[in-house]
Amino acid sequence: MRILSGIQPSGVLHLGNYFGMMRPAIELQEKGEAFYFIANYHSMTSLSDPAERRKNTLAVALDFLACGLDPNRTVFFRQSDVPEVTELTWLLGAVTPMGLLERCHSYKDKVAKGVSFNFGLFAYPVLMAADILIYDSNIVPVGRDQKQHVEVTRDIAIKFNEQYGQTFVIPEPQIRDEVAVVPGTDGQKMSKSYGNAIDIFGDEKALRKRIMGITMDSRTPSEPKPDSEKNIAIQLLKLVAPAAARDYEERLRAGGLGYGDLKKALFEHYWSCFAAARGKRSELAANLDYVNKVLADGANKARAKAQEVLHRARKASGLD
Repeated sequence: MRILSGIQPSGVLHLGNYFGMMRPAIELQEKGEAFYFIANYHSMTSLSDPAERRKNTLAVALDFLACGLDPNRTVFFRQSDVPEVTELTWLLGAVTPMGLLERCHSYKDKVAKGVSFNFGLFAYPVLMAADILIYDSNIVPVGRDQKQHVEVTRDIAIKFNEQYGQTFVIPEPQIRDEVAVVPGTDGQKMSKSYGNAIDIFGDEKALRKRIMGITMDSRTPSEPKPDSEKNIAIQLLKLVAPAAARDYEERLRAGGLGYGDLKKALFEHYWSCFAAARGKRSELAANLDYVNKVLADGANKARAKAQEVLHRARKASGLD
């Protein structure tokens, strides 16, 4: 079983990235052959500064390795170090109906929010399909909001196979419902672009301030809150400290727990949750030669597989 996942270097990684993608991916590296990449091609749809992209790409590598990715078990690489994926994107794009892309929720949502329209944003699902198909991926762990893109990948692969003969493995999405969408400090999905994210690594004072600024309702501490499971701080606490979350949820329901105390508890548990990872990240940042070697070795392994699959697709479509 081959597992494929990628993450964009479009900003500092946050709890949504960790619980929605990183932790499930790290757990899956024990269960199959994992290919995980830093999606720097994809980041070009939202980030235009080259220096920022380089900085963020390195930060993602440090974060992932610090959080437990094992390069001895996982092929870990930069997307752009496997240029074959861009050629496969063209081959796939040539069989992809416009209507399929026009129906993608991610594209429609970004346009509705005023994100500048460009070809990269529109064709994002085709590049994502190439990312998945070029490694003969079987399993793609994704958040619920990305499930449609895996379904689009399946549609494109099936259409290519029907037109040119059996060429691609048809992948399956894997979604963990309990962490499919991580809420941000304002109750929306946690996202760098919404300004509501809680970073995995960062300045203690700034992160404490952000958590203490989580949006709450106007009920007083003494009022019972029977809908405590909807509280943003409780939802986040369930991720970083499940046992403690149950206690605080019961106290909210009974009344007598102030939101300030709840948010203080969330910060302490969050800070403790990533203490070991912060130490590991500092060690890695002091040894960048090792980090760069991990990425280079991963790219060599990934390219070998990508070249094999691209050759198969070129031959099937008459480009050899």
